[in-house]
Amino acid sequence: MAEAAKKQKGAITLSGGRTIVPKRKSTGQYIVQHKWLYILLLPGIVYFIMFRYIPMGGLVIAFKEYSPFVGLWDSPWVGFKQFTDFFSNNDFSRLLINTLGISLLQLVFYFPMPIILSLFLNEVRHIGYKRVVQTLVYIPHFVSWVIVASLTFQLFNMTDGIFNIVYRAVSGGKTFDVLMNANTFWGLIVGQDIWRETGYGTIVFLAALAGVDQELYEAARVDGAGRWRLMWHITLPAIRGTIVMMLIMRVGGILNTGYEQIFLMRNDLNLARAEVFDTYIYTKGIRAGMYSFSTAAGMFKSVVGMILVLAADKISKLCGESGLY
Repeated sequence: MAEAAKKQKGAITLSGGRTIVPKRKSTGQYIVQHKWLYILLLPGIVYFIMFRYIPMGGLVIAFKEYSPFVGLWDSPWVGFKQFTDFFSNNDFSRLLINTLGISLLQLVFYFPMPIILSLFLNEVRHIGYKRVVQTLVYIPHFVSWVIVASLTFQLFNMTDGIFNIVYRAVSGGKTFDVLMNANTFWGLIVGQDIWRETGYGTIVFLAALAGVDQELYEAARVDGAGRWRLMWHITLPAIRGTIVMMLIMRVGGILNTGYEQIFLMRNDLNLARAEVFDTYIYTKGIRAGMYSFSTAAGMFKSVVGMILVLAADKISKLCGESGLY
């Protein structure tokens, strides 16, 4: 009997050999005890139910020929017809290439930038200077995409843009149209992302760096390690789990290139490289009224994103990381 009691979770053995097993609280008692925490949690739960889960019921129109004049439930079922039409559409391959092209460039060029900037900021010893730099690099994140697009037009327009003023000076009067050129569109989008989001993306990595054991640095300095070796052998391995977690989340959103940014920057001349899934869904769903077709396209994006998240998480676990769950 005593051996069984010792095995129970939370059992306490006194000096005289007596074992006390604390009485476990029921779920109701636990909720009552922490009622204020659950009350604070309630608005978040209500938000997710109302705006995340209930709208998912609308996905049913992806399997119907939905008409707003007939209604959701009276619209005829068509099975996977909308998905078949989407995959057999001539636009599908172009959308997939453009979306993956932009996302992969963001993964290669944008994703490492917050990590690099965080490592450099972590090496700054002057606290006042470090806080000023952090504040300055955070500011672009709070600038709307409309303002970013306006600044881009001011920099690259053909007449008085700073880029073309310099380009004319060094090329003998020639101009280079960045905004209307389909070949430069992907780079333009990635450049905007780097400028706007790099500073804000350092928040997560700087928080992870704050938890690195300082004794490791002291021991490495005693062994003669310089600042670059400290960064490579201590700092980076310490935040490897955070980097993997952010990478998994980034891979999961590889088909999400951002609607507002691309919609503001695209035009008739760069449309061949600017049309992605997000803008295509808007064009077909809102402007053309093809609600079922656009819902099927959006559902395809979501399913692919979920599969990529699970696959990336599984791969990270096989490589020795903890993953997301």
